[in-house]
Amino acid sequence: MDELRKKLVADLKNMIIRATGLDDVAPGDIDDAEPLFVEGLGLDSIDALELVVALETDFGIRITDAAVAREAFSSVSALADFVEKNRP
Repeated sequence: MDELRKKLVADLKNMIIRATGLDDVAPGDIDDAEPLFVEGLGLDSIDALELVVALETDFGIRITDAAVAREAFSSVSALADFVEKNRP
C-alpha cells in the first residue's frame, strides 16, 4: 500500500471513529476489510447518516444513492476506493 493510500485509510478510520462516537475503538483496531455495519464494527442506520455527513464535510463527496452508500460503506477499503474515485 502506498503512502497516500495509507494516509487516506488512516483518515477514514479516524473519521469513522469521530462521526460515530466509537471512543473506545482505536484506528488500529479497525481491520481494513472488516464490515462496518451489523457485524464487524456494528454500526447502524444512524451511524450511516453521520458517516454521509462526515464524508461530505471532510472530503467534499456527496452520496445521494442508497445502493452506492451500501457499497461504499461496506468496509474501510471500499470507502477508500470510493473516495479515491470521487474526490473533487
